[in-house]
Amino acid sequence: MKKAIIYIHGKGGNHLESESYKKNCPGFDIIGLDYEVDFPWIVIDKIKNIYEDVKKEYEKIYIIANSIGAYFTMLSLQDYKIEKALFISPILDMERLILDMMIWANVSEQELLEKGEISTDFGEVLSWEYLCFARKNKINWEVPTEILYAENDNLTSLETVNKFVKNHNANLTIMENGEHWFHTEEQISFLDNWMKKSINIDNPTQLGVQLNRFLKNI
Repeated sequence: MKKAIIYIHGKGGNHLESESYKKNCPGFDIIGLDYEVDFPWIVIDKIKNIYEDVKKEYEKIYIIANSIGAYFTMLSLQDYKIEKALFISPILDMERLILDMMIWANVSEQELLEKGEISTDFGEVLSWEYLCFARKNKINWEVPTEILYAENDNLTSLETVNKFVKNHNANLTIMENGEHWFHTEEQISFLDNWMKKSINIDNPTQLGVQLNRFLKNI
């Protein structure tokens, strides 16, 4: 039975990131998707199109998504057949993230409504259109999901992740002292081991949180 993984990168990433995951997923073909803009109303169609193309050749489809790629995935494929999803440092509640960024930038909803877009000192552009989109388009994600979360993630709070896990068919693994971007040798090793384990669990027996501490012998 042919199995494929569709990889959806995060902001500033690209499909080539999926090359480093091939060693963790024997027996799978990995197909990466590129997108140049971060607006969900544009990216959604790209993700749906690649799913339809992959479905023509593969019996089972899995997802690996990174950061905002997880949000785009849930918006796009929540009504499609997915065997399992692996989310790395996922954005799970876009409305919450935008509201948090407004607090960091000291921007009120009224100000954002009036100006439409506001650039921040931390490199993000706040958008009234995006906030309205996030509020209107709710997530209804029922796919079995494994989440890798970093203890020091600066974009998504543990409270948000725990709420998602509680209300969805999801398991959570936390890397102590990890960051939103898994990039150090230690972090990448942790990610690789998590992925190898998660991709091969076809039938998770329980939901909830698994707090995994990084061991030196991994």
